[in-house]
Amino acid sequence: MNASAKKILIADDDSSIRLVLSQAFTRLGYQVRATGNATTLLKWVSDGEGDLVVTDVVMPDENVFDVLPRIRKERPKLPVIVMSGQNTLLTAVSAADAGAFEYVSKPFDLDDVTAAARRALSKPADSEASKAQARAMRDERLPLIGRSAPMQDVYRTIARLVGADLTVLILGESGTGKELVARALHELGRRRDGKFVVINLAAVPRERVEAELFGRGDGDLGKLVEADGGTLFLDEIGDMPLDAQTRLLRVIDGSEPAVNPKTGRRPNVRVIAATNRDLRSLIQQGLFREDLYFRLNVAPVRLPPLRDRTEDIPDLARAFLLRANREGLPSKTIDQGALDRLKTHAWPGNVRELENLVRRICALYAEELISARIIERELQDQTPAVRGEEGPVTLSMLVERHLASHFADQDGLPEPGLYDRILEEVERPLIQMTLSATRGNQVRAAEILGLNRNTLRKKIQDLGVEMARGRR
Repeated sequence: MNASAKKILIADDDSSIRLVLSQAFTRLGYQVRATGNATTLLKWVSDGEGDLVVTDVVMPDENVFDVLPRIRKERPKLPVIVMSGQNTLLTAVSAADAGAFEYVSKPFDLDDVTAAARRALSKPADSEASKAQARAMRDERLPLIGRSAPMQDVYRTIARLVGADLTVLILGESGTGKELVARALHELGRRRDGKFVVINLAAVPRERVEAELFGRGDGDLGKLVEADGGTLFLDEIGDMPLDAQTRLLRVIDGSEPAVNPKTGRRPNVRVIAATNRDLRSLIQQGLFREDLYFRLNVAPVRLPPLRDRTEDIPDLARAFLLRANREGLPSKTIDQGALDRLKTHAWPGNVRELENLVRRICALYAEELISARIIERELQDQTPAVRGEEGPVTLSMLVERHLASHFADQDGLPEPGLYDRILEEVERPLIQMTLSATRGNQVRAAEILGLNRNTLRKKIQDLGVEMARGRR
């Protein structure tokens, strides 16, 4: 069927948008019919009109998310492109869950809409592969990817916070996407026109942290002034020295005397912090200020590890394949066997590890289709450290190697509290994995660990262990 024989139905209560889209699609040779309400759109669909629907979410008479299920029931093969000015993660995810072929945010690039229309009209709308590809194209442009229950909780929290200007503390293991959440809060929030300034406190020598934040007095004004009017993202806040913590507390409560020379006023910033460490444990060790913790923890966002949302792995992998291709790596697809194998991996490096794996495969393998064999080979190749020259590496040997890194810094002397820090590093994953294996059953977990149940409960609380969800 050629373009001139295909009809596109446009629904938007903004007459200027209807005009722009109608003219664009007409120039491309499509037939077009446009309306400003959902009722008329539904009538056309029921009458069998149209090969594609392009519609806004909020209409005068109905929300399109209420209309989409009826369209899918009436015409299951009719592709629908959803547009919205409410550019939140929830909107994009809701569009995909409701069966939309693609989601386009407003204001849109006309070329993006017409390209999406061509894709929708050239592929069978009821094909599972087509649906997966459409989701991947949508996901690849989103700051966060995933439709699992744990990620839905994250999206709901973000949606509540974008309209506020609260201080936010993002908690999660390394590689879970803490900076992506911070960027989403900035770009979707009130300060989107200001700068998003990042400082990774784990990467800055401790003696230079305060100067990095507040300036050096030699013309360098520091990250605080640079972020004036925008967002200051403090990654790995648990590594911030105590003296810098004191000044940061003054920034949050408004008493910091630093002045932006361009405005003559104190910098006005939103502070978002992130950590993969247990701040409450650091407080007990005297390494983190309790009053700063409460100031930062006004609105916590907890990111789940990838092992707790394995159902998101297919969408993540496909989106990363598209992203790699956009960046110049060869185009590849992935089969179901490979996706199934990815789901069984523990992913200690979380989403970042998965993305790096996808990039590596795209760069190193000539095959266009990624199979389970390729995944198996790559995952095996990533664990060479489990064997030494004289046999398997024991946990004791791994701990010894890890301890060596502590004694390599600061003239061979680590900071006080090393014993508790090392025990915590072992205890938290041990308890977390046991709870995950028992689906949150503390009685069974305590039995496996050989602990009293009350002792286990206290350790869960003290270590900030995330509870596993039981089966529903």
